[in-house]
Amino acid sequence: MVKIVEAPAGIEGQGFFATSFDKVIGMARANSLWPLPFATSCCGIEFMATMGANYDLARFGSERMSFSPRQSDLLIVAGTISKKLGPVLKQVYDQMAEPKWVLSVGACASSGGIFDTYSVLQGIDHVIPVDVYVPGCPPRPEQIIEGILKIQELARNESLRRRDSPEYRKMLESYNIQ
Repeated sequence: MVKIVEAPAGIEGQGFFATSFDKVIGMARANSLWPLPFATSCCGIEFMATMGANYDLARFGSERMSFSPRQSDLLIVAGTISKKLGPVLKQVYDQMAEPKWVLSVGACASSGGIFDTYSVLQGIDHVIPVDVYVPGCPPRPEQIIEGILKIQELARNESLRRRDSPEYRKMLESYNIQ
């Protein structure tokens, strides 16, 4: 089935269509996300179900899983992240090219979940900035799809200049990201 995407706001007539560059780029980014799954436990299994035939994440333009950070623009962290794994996650995030988005899937990635111990990171937002949180232990595939749709909305509406803004730079510096 072909998904018809709404045209960005603009001026149209017979034989032409004019809109802003930001809106065209946003529409292209939103409908061609290349996710990198960083799955470590049970939330990873739910993410695999999301990629399966019953839910089919490919309907939303995310069928190309990329296992190389340099070719991804959406980092999906699903599962428990130990404190030893935190620097690895940060390195993966650093290797991704701009623009990039992060989806935190499940209670463990978002807040440490039931594992309030010395060895578990109490939320990946201590290491990298997170754009969308998906709650649940583990979250249903429908919830993960809703998180992807929220990321698409961010990608569609984000200004091309936002990542050059002083506020964004300040946020990255707070995570020790250059």
